[in-house]
Amino acid sequence: MPGSSAIAVAHLAHRYGETQALRGVSFDVAEGAIFGLLGPNGSGKTTLFRILATLLPLQQGEATVLGNSVASAPDAVRRLIGVTFQSPSLDVKLTVGENLKFHGYLYGLSGSQLQSRCSALLDALGLADRVNDNAGELSGGLQRRVEIAKSLLHEPRVLLLDEPSTGLDPGARHDLWRYLRQLRESSGVTILVTTHLMEEAERCDRLAILNHGELVGIGSPDELRASVGGDCITIQTDNLEGLAGRIREKFQLQPQKLGDALRIEMENGHEFVRDLMEADSGDVRSISLGKPTLEDVFIHKTGHRFWDENEAEES
Repeated sequence: MPGSSAIAVAHLAHRYGETQALRGVSFDVAEGAIFGLLGPNGSGKTTLFRILATLLPLQQGEATVLGNSVASAPDAVRRLIGVTFQSPSLDVKLTVGENLKFHGYLYGLSGSQLQSRCSALLDALGLADRVNDNAGELSGGLQRRVEIAKSLLHEPRVLLLDEPSTGLDPGARHDLWRYLRQLRESSGVTILVTTHLMEEAERCDRLAILNHGELVGIGSPDELRASVGGDCITIQTDNLEGLAGRIREKFQLQPQKLGDALRIEMENGHEFVRDLMEADSGDVRSISLGKPTLEDVFIHKTGHRFWDENEAEES
């Protein structure tokens, strides 16, 4: 299992003009770990990814990959990492095999060594029967698998994946993550993933949660959920202010307003739900009770919903 640090980030800050994309982010990724950067659009995770991939200059702070600085030793870092970008990078006029072969040439691979690596990865990713198909004729999910095969050709020690499930259906996503875990177990490769999908984040050993360029939470999914504690209660209502006021007065609780809903964190939430419905059910449109999820962790840390940020970014 994970040992020393494969990736170390300290006080990392980055600005695009007047926009502060990263605000003093610090964390370590242990060797052999699957580490996730979870955040909505505009959270800074892609900027951080690009800095680690040596595609953006380091403005402030430090970042190292297996002890090599991304600022002073970028060539050494590039030899150690494999990268799969969110945007497609396949040549759609070439076959699957040709895409892999020409990518291998860029890393100095050739002959039987290159052929052996291509065959092994095509088998592992379920692409052996597609080797002679044009990349442009593949589904989005199959193209994504070819992208990942390219990033693994030179047997990197650190694999960087930007939104790896883009274009994958649920079954293909499951297969991808099964392969990533097998890869980690068989080769000890360290994997860093950026994602906005809670299901994908749950599959990581540890997570760093980003919001507006700040690190707001870090730990395993279980540790992050435990940091919320108790139960999470969400109440849908058409009378937000009135119901919130009565809850404050009767139960001495301070509900959090989220859109047209009220949210409460507390122990023994089922007892509160029972008491609320007995005392004041008229303004309750619906009520849900559950143990904390990663979405609840994000709300707890930031005061707003995860998807609210995505919607705001898109608009």
